Amino acid sequence: MKIKEIVHQAKGGGYWAEVPALPGCITEGDTMEELENNLKDAIEGWLEVANDHHTI
Repeated sequence: MKIKEIVHQAKGGGYWAEVPALPGCITEGDTMEELENNLKDAIEGWLEVANDHHTI
């Protein structure tokens, strides 16, 4: 599954990202590697909750 993510540089350093197709699915990280790991966890968590509530 391909999911579009939008990555931003944070004002205080690091990065944050959002997933437009998954409302409220955002995360942050000090490095791109940390952001990518956190984003994977955030997407999996969002999909798991949505599936548990039968909203997808």
